[in-house]
Amino acid sequence: MPADITLVNLNMLFMRYGEEIERELHVPLGPLYLTRALEDAGFEVDFRDYQCVDSDDPFEMQVFVDFLRDPAPVIGLSCMANLLPFTILAIRALREAYPDRTIVLGGVGSTAVEEKILRRFPWVDIICRSEGERTGPELLRTIQAGGDLAGVDGISFHDGNGTIRHNPKRQRIRELDAIPFPAFDKIELSRYAGYGMMTSRGCPYPCTFCSVAPVWSLESYSRGPTNIVDEMEFLHRAAGVDLFLFQDEFFVSGKRQVMTFCRELSSRGMDVSWKAFGRVNLVDKKMMRAMAECGCVELRFGIESGSDRVLKQIKKGFNTAQAMEVVPAAVEIFRRVDTFFVWGFPFETMEDFHQSLFQMVSFRMLGARILPSLLSLLPQTEVYREWSEKAKLEFCPYLFPEFVFTGHEVCQGGTINLPDRYGEYFDLITGNPDIFPGFFHIDLEGNVLPKLALLRQFGFYPEPQPADPNAESCGAHSPRIEAPELATRTQ
Repeated sequence: MPADITLVNLNMLFMRYGEEIERELHVPLGPLYLTRALEDAGFEVDFRDYQCVDSDDPFEMQVFVDFLRDPAPVIGLSCMANLLPFTILAIRALREAYPDRTIVLGGVGSTAVEEKILRRFPWVDIICRSEGERTGPELLRTIQAGGDLAGVDGISFHDGNGTIRHNPKRQRIRELDAIPFPAFDKIELSRYAGYGMMTSRGCPYPCTFCSVAPVWSLESYSRGPTNIVDEMEFLHRAAGVDLFLFQDEFFVSGKRQVMTFCRELSSRGMDVSWKAFGRVNLVDKKMMRAMAECGCVELRFGIESGSDRVLKQIKKGFNTAQAMEVVPAAVEIFRRVDTFFVWGFPFETMEDFHQSLFQMVSFRMLGARILPSLLSLLPQTEVYREWSEKAKLEFCPYLFPEFVFTGHEVCQGGTINLPDRYGEYFDLITGNPDIFPGFFHIDLEGNVLPKLALLRQFGFYPEPQPADPNAESCGAHSPRIEAPELATRTQ
């Protein structure tokens, strides 16, 4: 039976360290949830995970076109912010190869820049702005019937008359337990090293630097503990999965929710381990002990800053005293505790930064792992909207924020290089800073580089050195960690 849609996952973990390539396959949850919804609606889905392409250079455009050989009449592509530039160029290549196909862009990468993408890159036909489980079937049904796209909520599109239309937002899915499990049958589960799980969607905390909450309109809904454990049990039995990463930022949404989950998981008798993100203002020792006793081996905290002034300005929702109380307690309970810090805020003074540095050193001495991240000015964030109007965006070819590292770059010692063969890719970025602001900085000389120098001095980033394929990290990027312990964080 011919497929109705070819659905492509373009989210990849692909890194170059000198001549060495590191790649790790993670189950593409979002596209597989959409695949299940489309199949349940009666459509035939040709699912392709570009992570699995058999090539050492997946960014060679002919490799991509060959991978998408003979697609269905509708092609849907999903990406995050770091691979949005590649995805736009890839869609252009698809348009040239298959001019009669309808091409739909989805995923969080295009959020907040839909108008600009459609206006500047007319080879993109439609952008989906909301959860795909409801929008996808309705959109595909309308396309096949030749209907009016104006009636499909949650999309932006060219209306054929030279006008770009943005239909009303689609109402959020509140009952997440009603969403069927992802279409795991579409992939070979044993090939994947990372098994993320979605336990909630959205975050109610309005942190100004983060894209998660605004992407989900500051609304958060959670799956029930039984539903979560049912999926874990399925994957454990079907594919022998024994380590899970709860990928969403809001797993710890409340003590009752977490404690009920721990009891449910313990009652199943599975020998599994798991990792999760937490918030220092939402956990206590009793909760953390319950998590550890039922298999949680790693808890990750977004600390962000050691300065109360910065924490207040970014609307983090807790203070440094709370972090200093919870992190040491967590270190005593869990096998590993990750603490994420964001640095390079344009309003972060050197005094603020010194306070962060002191806290980072303190946590490191206690045994926590420190994962500093250079601020990424993603277009969905409040900090970008505020500062892009009053400060110049600067592109630095040897220093990228962690969240937009793509795989095109080559890490060499303490810096990165941009290969000439990807010149068009980086020209696209530098020519459209308002679409790809995450690749840019504010006040490189006065704000970013002095702080980077101090981070290097205290051993959080390596000093620049000659090319070394065995280097432990690259530039201002999180430490390189061997699989399956690779640290990941949602964008």
